[in-house]
Order: sequence, then C-alpha cells, then structure tokens
Amino acid sequence: MKVLLMYADRDFNPDVELSPNEPDLAADLELGALLDAMAAGDKFSYEIARHGLHASLASPAEIVYRQHVLADCVAQPGVVRDLYDLAVEAINAERQVWGFLFRASPDTILYRSRQVMELYLGSLQRLADLAAKHAADFRSEGFARFFTMLATELTDDYFAEMRERLTELEFKRGTLMSARLGTGGKGTGYLLRRHLPVRSWRDRLPGGNQPSYSFTIPERDEAGARALSELVSHAVDDTANSVAQSADHIKGFFQLLRAELAFYLGCLNLRERLAAKGQPVCYPVPALMGADRFTALGLYDASLALALDGEVVGNDVRADGRRLIMITGANQGGKSTFLRSVGQAQLMLQAGIFAPAEALSGSVCSGLFTHYKREEDATMERGKLDEELDRMSAITDWIAPGGLLLCNESFASTNEREGSQIAREIIRAMTEDGIRIVFVTHMYDLAESVYSRDDARVLFLRAEREHDGIRTHRLSEAAPLPTSYGEDLYRETFLEPRAETAAVGTSGSPG
Repeated sequence: MKVLLMYADRDFNPDVELSPNEPDLAADLELGALLDAMAAGDKFSYEIARHGLHASLASPAEIVYRQHVLADCVAQPGVVRDLYDLAVEAINAERQVWGFLFRASPDTILYRSRQVMELYLGSLQRLADLAAKHAADFRSEGFARFFTMLATELTDDYFAEMRERLTELEFKRGTLMSARLGTGGKGTGYLLRRHLPVRSWRDRLPGGNQPSYSFTIPERDEAGARALSELVSHAVDDTANSVAQSADHIKGFFQLLRAELAFYLGCLNLRERLAAKGQPVCYPVPALMGADRFTALGLYDASLALALDGEVVGNDVRADGRRLIMITGANQGGKSTFLRSVGQAQLMLQAGIFAPAEALSGSVCSGLFTHYKREEDATMERGKLDEELDRMSAITDWIAPGGLLLCNESFASTNEREGSQIAREIIRAMTEDGIRIVFVTHMYDLAESVYSRDDARVLFLRAEREHDGIRTHRLSEAAPLPTSYGEDLYRETFLEPRAETAAVGTSGSPG
C-alpha cells in the first residue's frame, strides 16, 4: 500500500539529507518561527515540517498536486486529524507488543508478528471504515487515489481471509509439518502444512480417524523438548519471515501516513496562526523554471506576523521578466523584512503550500540561497570581507542556472568602491547565467551604476520615507538615492527621543 499524498509518484522521505545551506536559510529567513507554529510543540512534527519546507518541488505540476491535497485538508480538517490519530495509535500499539530479550527464534518471531498483525488488522479495518464514510468529501487527485487504494485493497474478503490465516497461526490443533530425510538421516525440506478443514466431530478427536504414528516426550526430557522445538522452528521459519515482513510493510505504511499527514497538519496550524493575526494567505501560481516570474500582492514577512500583535504591512511587487531586483532606500524602512518575505514565499511556493500574500505567482527555482552580512569572526582568523568572499565562493559552487540568490548588504564590510565593484561582477556573471538576484544595498555607487545601464531586466525598489522622516515600511518602484537617511535615526535616537508609535511597531523590523 502506498500513501502518495506528498508526491504523486513516490514516498515522502523525512530522513533525506537537506541541502548544505539549510542552516543559513533558517537563520536568514527566520524560519524557526514558522516551524514552531507548524509543529505546535511536537518534535516529530517540527522535523517533518523542516524537511517538507526545504525539500523543494521541481515542477509546477508537483506543486499543484500538493496544493490540491492541502486544500482538501483545509476543507476537511477533522477527517485528516482522525486519519493522523489512527496512524499514531497503530504505531504506538505495535510498540506495546513485547520484543525479544535474547536471540529471536522463528517460532518467537512468528508469535510476535501474529500479535502485531492482529493489532494492525483492527487499525486497517477502522481506516477502511473511515475512508468509506468520507471519501466522497475529498476532491484532490492525491486523496482520491488514496481512498480508492483503500477501497480496492481493504475489502471484506481481505479482512475475512486475514482473520482466518491469523487464527490458523495460533496452532490450536498443533503444528502440522512435513520433511524429507537427507544425508546422514538428517531432516531437510521442512514445510509448514495447513490442517484439513474440520468436517465432523470425529475429526476433532486426536488423530481425526486418520492413520498416524505418535510419540510422547517425557515431562523432564529437556533434550527431547529442545529437539522438538528445533523441528518446529525449521518448519515455521519461512512463514515467520513472511508474517514479519507483512507486519513491517503495514508498519511502514502507517509511518508514512503519519509523516505525510503531519506535514499537512503543520500547514493547518500555521494557517490558523496567521488567520488569527488577520493575515491573508494564498495558493501561489507556479511557473516553469527560467520564466523569471515573480509578482505578488500584499506580500509580507510571515515570521514577523507571528511575532507581532498587530497586522504586518504587505508589499506589492511586479517583477515578471526581471532577472535582478535591487532594493535601496531609508534605513529601517523595511528592506530586510521584504527580502525575508521573498525568501519565505519562494520556499512555501516550492513546498506546495500557501504563501504569505494576497496573491502570488512565481517561477520555480533550482535552489534558494542567501548571502547576508555576518558578525565579525570572533577568532580574528580572517576579516569580514574574506568571510563574505568565502561564503559567496561556496554559493557559486552550489547555485545553478534557474537559482535564486538573496543578498542583504553583501560586501558592505569594505569601502564602497571596492564593495560595489565586487558586487557588480558577481551580479553580472550570475544574471547572465540565468540566476535571479534580489539585492538589498546601501552602496549608492553600486545601485547607481546598475541603474544607469537602463536594463529592462532590472527592477529598482526603494523603501518609502515620508517628509517628516516616518517610515511606511512599504517599497515602491523608484530610482536609488544617494542617501539612506541615517540622520533620521540619529535624530530620533539621540536628539528627539519619543515613544514608538503603533504604526511602526506593527509594520516591520529594522532593515
């Protein structure tokens, strides 16, 4: 049996190794807040959410498949939680069956496996009943296939036959086996045999009116009892392995069902948290890799929304056909916040879930990377510029055409002329190689030199500033200015201290 709710053609693997830049993405995009909201305090759900968010889907078709499954989960949350709880109960029940303190023998393996199968049979019956009751309420291809599979495989005949086989494996009429004499008079070709059906009361008597020979082992004959046990073990060996494999197969099914539904339940948790904050979400429209498509309405930083009490200001951006988005403007005007919102939206789009915006469409990328400024090396083994160059060198080794790079004040650790020259060369090389870049900078030399090229593939956004110095935390399409109004911050901090307004407190974080 296959779950196939995360992918149409393969299982979800929560143990796969994530990309090397996952820690940087988690830190720079503040993904911890999103994962905490998804997990709701459960460690297992946290890891599932982390892997699901970072295991990006490669095609629009895969994304839409998962979006449709998630839409079903949003429409039928109670049924999905019942399915999840059933999978958890089945897994926990199996753990209650005693294991092997010492070396396992075929007969002990068979005994335990039969007990586990009896427990699983009850869980599968409840699963089949749940599916039959609610299958018509689901619309997605993923759930339709899942419920059809259950209806096809978990039939009344299947359950009847399973119960009959498990009853036979109790060996209430003894263990019937056959063997041949091999070299040296040793037994070979051991086979476990099924008893003939009981036809009359005479068949219930010892011997069943069939000619046979028998022997009795004395009560204190330990060697004889051990030899008989070895004969039984030889006979049940193949059967024990088959039953154990069947139990493992069903266990694997319930584990996959739990993992895949945990991801969707995490999405429901996050959606509920954002809705409680009054923030909108949407199902983004994915485009093929290389289409250079990114347009959003009301795009906001989801991690910031979770942290603040009020609503977070969203931004509109129309960057279809743009290979580079360069962001300039006032200090603490919302540039870094916007950059995080772009990264979060791209990850969520390619995870096949909703995005933090009123509307969003974007191209699938081959990989998402961040290059943010870092604190100076405490060991003093290298300078900040060397550290930035090392990280950029690693990114160039990993990133491929179709990738997306988010840069936040990259190369500001050196003088503006040198930093601008380094950034220009990197931007030119990557954009020509089919890589999209969103670049936040205070370096006017860099921004002005790019703006002067009048390249149609470049979009310039600038953080807004009112005439009185108030930051709106919105970005608008505008040319770069030779100032980022740092004097506003100096005056507010040292000359005109005043209480933070509600608008600023709910609009964005510094950046």
